[in-house]
Amino acid sequence: MADVVQFRLEGMLDELDDLEQRGLFSRREIAEIVKQRRKFEYRLKRPCPLKQDYVAYIDYETHLDSLRRLRKKAVSRELKKQGNKKMRKSVSDFACVKRILYIYRLAVSRYKGDIDLWFRYLEFCRAQKNGRMKKVLAQLIRFHPKVPGVWVYAAAWEFDHDTNVDAARSLMLSGLRVCPTSEDLWVEYLRMELTYLNKLKARKVALGEDEGSLVRENKAAEDKQWREENKDLFMSIGEDREDNDGSVGETESKNKLDLFREQGSNILETIYNGAIEALPSSFSLRKRVLEILEAMDLAHSEELHSKILQDIKRDFGTEPQYWDWLARLQYNPDDVQGMSDKKENSRIEKAVQVYEEGLEHVPSSAMFSLYVEFLMNIITSVKEEQSSGLSSCTMNTTSRLLMVYEKALTLGHITDDLACQYVSFYLQLGKLDEARKLAERLCSGKLSNSVKLWVLRVSTEIKSILKDSPSPSDLKSIFELTKEVLRDFPVSESGSLWLTVLKFFANQSHYFDQLVEISLLALAKSGGSEDGFSLSSAIVDFVLQKDGIQRTREVYKKFLGLPHPGLAIYRTCIQLESNLASAGDKNGLASARKLFESALATYGQDVSLWQEYYIMESKMGSSETAAAIRWRARKTLKDSTALATSSDL
Repeated sequence: MADVVQFRLEGMLDELDDLEQRGLFSRREIAEIVKQRRKFEYRLKRPCPLKQDYVAYIDYETHLDSLRRLRKKAVSRELKKQGNKKMRKSVSDFACVKRILYIYRLAVSRYKGDIDLWFRYLEFCRAQKNGRMKKVLAQLIRFHPKVPGVWVYAAAWEFDHDTNVDAARSLMLSGLRVCPTSEDLWVEYLRMELTYLNKLKARKVALGEDEGSLVRENKAAEDKQWREENKDLFMSIGEDREDNDGSVGETESKNKLDLFREQGSNILETIYNGAIEALPSSFSLRKRVLEILEAMDLAHSEELHSKILQDIKRDFGTEPQYWDWLARLQYNPDDVQGMSDKKENSRIEKAVQVYEEGLEHVPSSAMFSLYVEFLMNIITSVKEEQSSGLSSCTMNTTSRLLMVYEKALTLGHITDDLACQYVSFYLQLGKLDEARKLAERLCSGKLSNSVKLWVLRVSTEIKSILKDSPSPSDLKSIFELTKEVLRDFPVSESGSLWLTVLKFFANQSHYFDQLVEISLLALAKSGGSEDGFSLSSAIVDFVLQKDGIQRTREVYKKFLGLPHPGLAIYRTCIQLESNLASAGDKNGLASARKLFESALATYGQDVSLWQEYYIMESKMGSSETAAAIRWRARKTLKDSTALATSSDL
């Protein structure tokens, strides 16, 4: 290994001598360069070099070459001021690039499956305009023919940089044969063909043999439309002559077939037919082709547009996403800047009609969710316009949204999320009584098992009685409402409901104590285990805040007396007692030790628990007790390195 590294370093002598003779680097800097390169070379020659070793070496050489170029420019400026000639290129100008290419070759030979590394290699070759580009692309295609991005990159390089359209087309077609189900390949192939056709037309225009472009210019179309709508404003001087000249030009343009627009239309139709044959279930492919068609000015564009829309409706007419996309074509809240209220209302009406038609064809929860989301976006945009003082949509979208919610409920397509949104929307409107009645109706129906809905109902009832000072009957009604629900729902699912109720009754000792008893029964029913949400820890925190440490100890002992208490409650109690011990409580440390011993009896294989015990003894106990914990941990965990030193923690 050392001989190989030394041989490689000796091969750099000419380059290093040249750098010193030109005054780009000092002898001390060159010694540092040799030191760094020796370190990297040894890394590459070890039995299993890492990818990071190659990348680090490449980054170092890249930065070094950048520094060399900067210093060369500075030296060249000084020589120019002195009247000397420019510096000629020498071995040091090419050595770094040559070395980086060599390292890349080693890296991709070692890690052939790393696509990112291959693309870094290609980008470096492209930036340096190196002649190895085609060879590297051929290797990449050979190793990764199933990656569509490889074919797209190779074709793009041939098309843009090598200006070889035939080679680019051949690569795209080969890629489509290997990856016929790649949506990106089909779309990029279509873009490439239309771009090439537009370049040919631009060349004809530059030669004066043609006019216009295949790319649709929105500004020119708008100017033409405005001129047609306001033609009465223009004077009629020379109108006859202008009309005569225009009629002659129009006749000539009609007689002259625009081959480019016709050919572009044929290309798009051919590629589109092949794409949908290969990907009949891809909805996004149809949308992307439609976007390309709308951006181009091709012959028979309207017919092609109608054909694609008909195909989409035929193949995806039973999917909610199709109707949502079709409606948003009519109106998109993000694209209404500068639009008049009348036009905006008209577009919203068209979009609503599409959604209503979609509900007739696809009456489903997903369809209602998309419809609701669309209307909510409109309401949000209207609120933003009103806050900024701009004109807003005058349509009563709120009432329509309420009708959609009610329709979903009537047809039985309402989900948990839709129901919660329905109630929340009433709350946003400030209609608390309607929201409370609706939540009651929903919770008594088929959504009675929805925890989120019950949380919303309880919070709504609480808001309702808090408008005035709550009476004892109000408190009792809330407690009776939630008592049965808390008993029926598993603790792991009803965490948010428990927190809402505990917070409300925190200052009502009579009801809070009953909630503690209900929680004990619920945890005993579930075996004492708490996955995710720790109800017992939450109750202990509430009791500590309102009743003090003695009452807290009584409560947490009840929870620890349940079968198989969770680790979270142990940690909460240990943290509580440790804090008390730090504050000077005499019984705190002893209580914490008892809790640790109880927890380890059940969770003895938990390494973090042993670490916490060891840390506590190191801080509050003695060195003997800490050493004893370390010895017990090693024995229990059967790991001689467990809790080796306190610094490891």
